[in-house]
Amino acid sequence: MTTATSSSFPKILSKTIDCKQGAVRAVRYNVDGNYCVTCGSDKTVKLWNPLRGSLLKTYSGTGNEVLDAASSSDNAQIAAGGADKALTVFDVETGKQLRRWRAHGAQVNAVAFNEESNVVFSGSMDCTMQAFDARSRSEKPIQIFTESTDAILSIDVNGHEIAAGSADGNYRTYSIRDGNMTVDFMGDSVNSVKFTPDGNCLLAGVMGGVVRLMDKGNGRLLASYKGHQNKDYKIDSCILSSIEHVATGSEDGFVYVYSLLDSDVLTKLQHPSRVIPSLSAHPKKNHLITAAGQIIYLWVPEGEENPET
Repeated sequence: MTTATSSSFPKILSKTIDCKQGAVRAVRYNVDGNYCVTCGSDKTVKLWNPLRGSLLKTYSGTGNEVLDAASSSDNAQIAAGGADKALTVFDVETGKQLRRWRAHGAQVNAVAFNEESNVVFSGSMDCTMQAFDARSRSEKPIQIFTESTDAILSIDVNGHEIAAGSADGNYRTYSIRDGNMTVDFMGDSVNSVKFTPDGNCLLAGVMGGVVRLMDKGNGRLLASYKGHQNKDYKIDSCILSSIEHVATGSEDGFVYVYSLLDSDVLTKLQHPSRVIPSLSAHPKKNHLITAAGQIIYLWVPEGEENPET
């Protein structure tokens, strides 16, 4: 590995932000990476400029702790789901609730917009993923996906495809264009599922402490990443924008950054909390935001300790 590549992954702690919203259940970059949202156990969602460490807006009105959130492609809306069993959409600028769907029978673990941001997906402990029309006033979902036999834990959308990771040990990929579904068995609860930036592969974080890179077309295992610990909690994993590095949370006080190609551990980012359940990769830069306890941490490559806004 060249010196340039080895120094391009996040290893320097650039910013620490106390979110003051109880435990941060999830942190998510927006589409262009200028902002991030955090989900709190205090029932709030907060919008941040992570480079400056500044709070821009607080969104409230959900009935219980918030477990996941997603920004629309135009950054005008934020969808949030959580222990209140509801999917809520906020107006970013005003903070007002635009929509609130109560179609699930249990807590909502994962939310995602489609590319046009006119459909919102939510995955729940009730074993369903549901799709809602963001432009309609209807209280009912436009589609309910019932193939999972256990909780939906993670959702990712790439163009006309949707991937859903489930506690039943599978992730399922749905093609809206042709109506097909493929199932890939991972052997244990799929905590996190992400399309690679080129859309050709899927990264699946699996309970037990393994992250797998899978070929989307034929379901073949391309690489696996082991070293981190994941026995008790839902842990995020992701691919960095360089498409050369994989990052995953852990239960031993570190975030692990692996080499995508040879699966080596490149660095371990130390946190004061033992469990780091959530992280998010910047869509354009090799920056990483991690969440542990009530704190979020911004990690950058060497030489970017004070990145420009």
